[in-house]
Amino acid sequence: MPQTLDAVAVRTWCSLALEALGRAREEIDAINVYPVADGDTGTNLYLTVESAVQAVEAVFTAHETVTGAAASAPALADAVRAMAHGALIGARGNSGTILAQLLRGMAQVFSDRAADAEGLRRALRRASESAYQAVAHPVEGTVLTVATAAADAAESAGGDDTTGVARAAYEGARVALDETPRQLAVLGRAGVVDAGGRGLVAVLGALVEAVSGEAVAVRKREAPAAPLSMADDCPADAVQEGGPAFEVIYLLEADDAAVSRLRTRLDGLGDSLVVVGGDGLWNVHVHVDDAGAAVEAGVEAGRPYRIRITHFAADRVAPPRERAQRAVVAVVPGEGLAGLCAEAGATTVLARPGEPPASGELAEAIRRAHAREVVLLPNDADLRHTAAAAAEQVRADGVRVALIPTRAAVQGIAALAVHEPDRRFDEDVVAMTSAAGATRYGELTVAERQSWTMAGICQAGDVLGLIDGDVVVIGSDLTAAARTVLDRMLAAGGEMVTLVLGEDAPAGLAEYLEAHVRESHLAVDTITYDGGRQSSPLLIGVE
Repeated sequence: MPQTLDAVAVRTWCSLALEALGRAREEIDAINVYPVADGDTGTNLYLTVESAVQAVEAVFTAHETVTGAAASAPALADAVRAMAHGALIGARGNSGTILAQLLRGMAQVFSDRAADAEGLRRALRRASESAYQAVAHPVEGTVLTVATAAADAAESAGGDDTTGVARAAYEGARVALDETPRQLAVLGRAGVVDAGGRGLVAVLGALVEAVSGEAVAVRKREAPAAPLSMADDCPADAVQEGGPAFEVIYLLEADDAAVSRLRTRLDGLGDSLVVVGGDGLWNVHVHVDDAGAAVEAGVEAGRPYRIRITHFAADRVAPPRERAQRAVVAVVPGEGLAGLCAEAGATTVLARPGEPPASGELAEAIRRAHAREVVLLPNDADLRHTAAAAAEQVRADGVRVALIPTRAAVQGIAALAVHEPDRRFDEDVVAMTSAAGATRYGELTVAERQSWTMAGICQAGDVLGLIDGDVVVIGSDLTAAARTVLDRMLAAGGEMVTLVLGEDAPAGLAEYLEAHVRESHLAVDTITYDGGRQSSPLLIGVE
């Protein structure tokens, strides 16, 4: 096993950290009482690391594609930068945002020097310092304290043994974690340790295993001497009463000066402010009463996107609702289809261009549907394994999940159209699967670079027409290419054409194609939907 961190060890570390957080997720969620007792710290940490894992895997895949050698590995600098970037863009919640900054701090050191024992010591120190700088008002007894203790212990370890330094950091973090209830009153009242710190200990334990090949022993932690029970003194009330109503998170493209002004403005709007990142890309997290003002501040600073707003008060005020018998969860490529599917009763997950949802995000959507039986529609061939992993996660919670392997949004629309919640579950799944399978799917898109396709060589800017995932038309005019694709799809027969137009579709395209179908293909109906912002100007379905 490696005694220094190279790219393969970083990949192993990320994978092991994800597994460790997956095992500890429910435990960490349960002890989440600070800064807001919303019970999602474990889930947020898991989703953050899952995004890091995906970014690292993408670097390995790209390296293998370029070199043609599956056995070779990318440079350490490329792997750690991908890890940090993936965590940054996927960071969730206060804890996930801080973890992303910790990983970024480590990556900054490993990008400039070898990841040996001394490098690891410096990386852990940089991580701790950068995390403190990212938090507007640092509080002791949190993950920040645990990160500092890990760095202190690593420096005390001395020597050239990377494994010894990693193990010392883990032990230092574990001891510091046990002290957090005595440092932060709300933790002491609840009789729990800091949830974010608990997650960091899991991540450092995975680091030890990555460099040594030996898993750390999981110790049972004793509660503080005299914790108050949740019934006697509910920490959720202690933390949340009078606190901000909303959590606002977004990615932001802005320069350093604009971000400095943004920090000052957001600090005046709310609390729990954490801004992490650099080099023009930032992840902003804040708790506020005026969510709109927090987003407007981001607009003034630069370009905010992937905006997430969570209403804390909704969980406190709304009574527990009865679990529904059946629900549908669908991944959709644009806001327009999200609204359409929501109107049909589905819980939706938005897949933004270039940002496919992770398995944790799909699993959370299934849980949010709050049903005993769930039909999952991934609507993308590349999401098959991700959706299967999400289904397995939720099945462990006792939810019956059926995954219909829809490969395009139009297949999902067809499946949703025949969904009948009053039918037996198996019969409903069969009917939806049959409708999806009877729907061929086409897509019009624009080539980003020169490439080989089944229809020949395309150049950047060419219009590509795809049927069932394969390029069949290369052209210069989107309307003409769309007509050709539609004719080829209908040549094999069809009764219903579904058109989903993106915001970049040419004006009049839908009317032109509808008229063409009426004139050239008898007894074929056409229905058109507005897809809003999506990766393709046009999606086509033929049933």
